[in-house]
Amino acid sequence: MSQVDVSTIRSVPAVAIRPPEPADRDAFIAAMKASAELHRPWLTPPVTVPEYDAWLTRAGRTDFDASLAVRPEDGAIVGYFNVSQIIRGPLQSAFLGYGGVAEWSGAGYMTAALRLVLERAFTDLSLHRLEANIQPGNATSIALVERCGFIREGFSERYLKIGGHWRDHARFAIRAEQWQAWRS
Repeated sequence: MSQVDVSTIRSVPAVAIRPPEPADRDAFIAAMKASAELHRPWLTPPVTVPEYDAWLTRAGRTDFDASLAVRPEDGAIVGYFNVSQIIRGPLQSAFLGYGGVAEWSGAGYMTAALRLVLERAFTDLSLHRLEANIQPGNATSIALVERCGFIREGFSERYLKIGGHWRDHARFAIRAEQWQAWRS
């Protein structure tokens, strides 16, 4: 019997996901402002009261599911996720968006939280497919979705306008049956 090198075993941090609430506004905005360098130029999260309130309004729609990733021990926000443009009928598909909090970057919280988001997407939301479009230079984000079972499907030039500029994106997706096989 071979011995396992315990120094290579990485524990998964405890994380929970939950819907955002009005009471989260100040903590969320502060976390996103403190994470501006982490996000630039990849995304533009809500960083003002009107932007946060608009996000909460979208989160109340049937085609949008928002989650905060939080540390259970202290409630600290470690990131957020959007499952947006949920299309029902024969497609049962949506788009994934997310952003981490710089203070917790590299600690494994976003990986653990994305796994919970995928479980919600393929069980509670009954989706068949979830797509993540990521700018090619965002190696950290690409590594996150690949760790969670997403497959690269293609490339879209000038796909999404972020920070006032049309940006190229690599297209990743995971289907319910891939998720089932991946988590087994």
